Amino acid sequence: MPDHSRQYHVSSAVVVALPAMAGSVLAALARMENVEVYGHEGGKIVVVIEGTTTGMLGEALSTISTLEGVVAANMVFEHVETEGVTDDDHRTDAA
Repeated sequence: MPDHSRQYHVSSAVVVALPAMAGSVLAALARMENVEVYGHEGGKIVVVIEGTTTGMLGEALSTISTLEGVVAANMVFEHVETEGVTDDDHRTDAA
């Protein structure tokens, strides 16, 4: 039976920005595709990153870490949802 599974990755990360640059970092994060700011206080920012591969998440985190004013960007958690499709086109979802 062929493998028709699809994966969806969700990660949270903590971004630490220089407090004086937090506004510009938040603006840059808002412009990024598949990145959502969940919350922020001072220079600490919690983001959610979504994608179809772990590589997409890592690429987004690498981009975030290079933003001007960012001191650190660390992935905290990653979750993978897998959806499978059988040959008779009945879908099964597994978490």
